Amino acid sequence: MELLWILIKILIVFAVVMLHVMYATYFERKVIGHMQVRMGPMRVGPHGILQPIADGLKLFLKEDIMPTVADKKVFYAAPLICLISALSAVAVIPFFEGFAIANINIGLLYIFAMSSLASYGVVLAGWSSNSKYSFLGGLRSSAQVISYEIAMGLSLVGVMMLAGSLNLTDIVHAQMKSPFKIYLIPQIIGFFVFVVAMFAETNRTPFDLPEAESELVAGYCTEYSGMRFALFFMAEYIGMIIMSCLAVVCFLGGWSGPFDVPGIPFFWFILKVYLFIFLYYWVRATLPRYRYDQLMALGWKVLIPLALFNIVLTGTIKSIFG
Repeated sequence: MELLWILIKILIVFAVVMLHVMYATYFERKVIGHMQVRMGPMRVGPHGILQPIADGLKLFLKEDIMPTVADKKVFYAAPLICLISALSAVAVIPFFEGFAIANINIGLLYIFAMSSLASYGVVLAGWSSNSKYSFLGGLRSSAQVISYEIAMGLSLVGVMMLAGSLNLTDIVHAQMKSPFKIYLIPQIIGFFVFVVAMFAETNRTPFDLPEAESELVAGYCTEYSGMRFALFFMAEYIGMIIMSCLAVVCFLGGWSGPFDVPGIPFFWFILKVYLFIFLYYWVRATLPRYRYDQLMALGWKVLIPLALFNIVLTGTIKSIFG
């Protein structure tokens, strides 16, 4: 019976996440369109509402091309590694009280492990394509992930110290008992570091250097087409959702809110996640891409020292006030 309930939860979460991935692309094009005084997609369905379905069909039916000099097995495996790693990270996210596929004690470490594994897919895609543009994109991604995963991990150490746990459900419960009900206020430095690292971790503007269309054509996925290109696309948007969920759980009190909404226990959680997703769109429409040396300097010279300072500050305050 317990196994059946786990399977049902997997199906529900998988369906909801994939639906959000599908329409995240639509809303991104709509939001950025309105920010740039355009209409965005309008032709397929009312106000372009069926555009994601049309895009999916187009990618599914397009020819799957592979370079003759590519490493065939690795070339085929790379997008699957990205997608499976991203989907696996969803398993530990608590969407509301008592609802997580796997409520494990090392939830934070598990998400970081899956995030690191996804970056292998990007690096392998760049290497296996046997293309200079793809290879440079893969190299950039590997350096970027190393730099910003350190900053992201350190930014959450303060949260772990306050909550006394790596379990995501326990972190939400600890925030409910804290004076501010959220960790955003006492951990404002950690939150800032996490949000900046979140953009770099998901290869989103202004840190989309592994793709960098103006320099590397499409970076690590230059040689990919059809459904395999779509898998990278899906993995990126799932990564955005995962990072948004993690920010909500660790800094904004998870599913808790100022009042309960009857019949919708995940209302506050999903609302907060949507705010972070909107932030991704807003930043993309607003900021230009960083130069690569600026990207690395920001990670090593600004974010990591800030995260370390936040750990020392949190430890000092916790030792004084208990």
